[in-house]
Amino acid sequence: MALKAGDVAPDFELAAVEGEREFRIKLSDFRGKKHVVVTFHPLDWTPT
Repeated sequence: MALKAGDVAPDFELAAVEGEREFRIKLSDFRGKKHVVVTFHPLDWTPT
């Protein structure tokens, strides 16, 4: 599914860690409340 500039991003859910606490976070948790920037960093923090 290709998105164009200005398209609404589809909702997605990811695992998150804050200190020792593990939880799930969804893009829709922020919709209408904050600006969100989504970036992808393939192989980040891996020995390559």
